[in-house]
Amino acid sequence: MTITALGADVHLIDTAMSGYSGITAAYAILGSKPCLVETGTATSAKTVVDALGSLGVGPQDLATIVVTHIHLDHAGGVGDLAAAFPGARIVVQETGARHLADPSRLMASARRVFGPAMDEIFGELLPTDAARIDAIGALGRVDLGGGRHLEGHHTPGHARHHLGLVDTATGDLYVGDAAGLYIPPEDADPVTGMAPDDPDLAGTMLPGTPPPDFDLGLAIASLGRMRNLGATRLLFSHYGPITRVDDALARADEELRLWVGLVREARSAQLDLDHALALVRERTKDRYAALLARPEVAEKFEALSSSAANIAGISRWLESLDTTAGH
Repeated sequence: MTITALGADVHLIDTAMSGYSGITAAYAILGSKPCLVETGTATSAKTVVDALGSLGVGPQDLATIVVTHIHLDHAGGVGDLAAAFPGARIVVQETGARHLADPSRLMASARRVFGPAMDEIFGELLPTDAARIDAIGALGRVDLGGGRHLEGHHTPGHARHHLGLVDTATGDLYVGDAAGLYIPPEDADPVTGMAPDDPDLAGTMLPGTPPPDFDLGLAIASLGRMRNLGATRLLFSHYGPITRVDDALARADEELRLWVGLVREARSAQLDLDHALALVRERTKDRYAALLARPEVAEKFEALSSSAANIAGISRWLESLDTTAGH
């Protein structure tokens, strides 16, 4: 179990998806009304429960469980955590609320994608009593106690049911997957996410553009919305904090536009998925040289957010544009 104190009663909990460390994070915000942001997968539920226990949060203590969106690496443990903490309210963007109450369609879709590996990677998202679910629309608030709140902002693009969450006491912005993935450098400070004395953004940023919901226009607009929130630090679900807020959001925008351009080129050349993947890898190998020099890290992030899935999500969105234009 790995727990990292980030200051201001915020603690990163490594949920160790598929046994990997440093790939999936949940965050505990302690205080008079303790809150958990993200649950990880169902297979991570015991890890999270034990971590909260070690932080002094017992079964009756957790006030709120918030998920940035309902993808299973973020919300797969909601049912298990709701059972373990029977007093906790469950907060989710309103588009995803029904899937936490009745996850049957979500699970069926995931099983079609992941097949026999589904149970080992994610486990089963258990239903949550609808009476315990609080849905946030465009805006909403989560009470953390003592006048402290999480302000929820709808940030679609990666998924239509995505929330960004700002801590009013610290300026921390929980970005979920709306800004993609941040892979900190090896010598990163655990609180800032930055390498010592490094004037540049030394970590690697990758896009998160899986099907079926990716939409470039919405994603870019959400990045702009997050930029306008004036956050002091970004807390990535994959993985950890970064204090270079404007630089990171600008890089996220750049990554999205780059990948969409490459996939558009592959579609114009009528390349199949394998050849499109080869094209993207060839064109980005210098850009991601620092990550590729750490093959064990590159491998685990590829397992989490595969390049093929990102290409498929972009291709699906481009196809929808072609269909709309055809009408």
